[in-house]
Amino acid sequence: MDTKTDRLVRTLRLRHLELLVALCETPTMRGAAAQLHLSQPAISKMLGELEGCFGARLFERSHQGIHANALGSSAAFRARAVLHELSRATEDVDAMQSGVTAILRVGAPSVTATVPAAIVRLRERLPGAAVQLREGRVHELIHRLLDGELDCVFGAITPELISSDLIPLLEPVVLLKDELCVLASTSNRSYAGRRLKWADLQAAQWVLPPRETLVRQAFMTAFLNSGVTPPVPVIEAMSSVTIGTVLRQDPALLCAVRLEHALDEISRGGVQWLKVGPQVVLPSFGLFFRRDGLERPEILTEFADAIRSVSAAATSGNERRAKR
Repeated sequence: MDTKTDRLVRTLRLRHLELLVALCETPTMRGAAAQLHLSQPAISKMLGELEGCFGARLFERSHQGIHANALGSSAAFRARAVLHELSRATEDVDAMQSGVTAILRVGAPSVTATVPAAIVRLRERLPGAAVQLREGRVHELIHRLLDGELDCVFGAITPELISSDLIPLLEPVVLLKDELCVLASTSNRSYAGRRLKWADLQAAQWVLPPRETLVRQAFMTAFLNSGVTPPVPVIEAMSSVTIGTVLRQDPALLCAVRLEHALDEISRGGVQWLKVGPQVVLPSFGLFFRRDGLERPEILTEFADAIRSVSAAATSGNERRAKR
């Protein structure tokens, strides 16, 4: 450690880090004092110690209250991660004392065939491992990863993520190709075994996600590139449960989904993947770690290997399907 960091380690207490985070979450010293169960004079003294240790002003004071400047926001971001890591360390020790060998905290979208299969493979390799899966939007999960709440996140590399300032903080360890897929009930024999073009499906009855989604935009582009007007869906839905249910119960319907969703639906049965060309490529999926320069625990490297294995098996299956 350099001299300044060494001084921080020797001088700061965990209470100082809690104060950093609290002052970023509440606009007043009184609010921070109540949150930390301390007096306002104690808060003022600790804030002075904080800024003295960093050698910089971290918060701006005004009649309206107190708010973090750029330096304070950056320091609070790191402090929050440290506090979450300590909380995770306590949970890990407690779990290991009860017989668990390692814990993996992974974030993923609610619809994914890769992650469940990778978790099963991981537990085959590490039978004593415990997995905590948190589902949600990728952007939100990435923030939880950077805050230290998660160990890794599996999700699409969306334009929103690429245009954000988060990319330099992330380390992609696995990247998987993705594409737009068309599904139908296995009871629908109208298109089975045929090599279709997008224009052939213009008159079909579609189940699609809303217009603002990447899948819907890619779907519309596929038809426009084929020189035809994109179909208007008869059912518009985001829920994978809804899409899968109506698709199985109404053989006349088709739906367009990401590869991850397609593989998940096919594994449940009653659904077929139609061959439609030309292929529409979607932003890749990735497994992300924090870019912190630390050595990865065995459970993280094993999970990344499990993701690769599952992906390789899925790719091989897709290639066999395409040759039929």
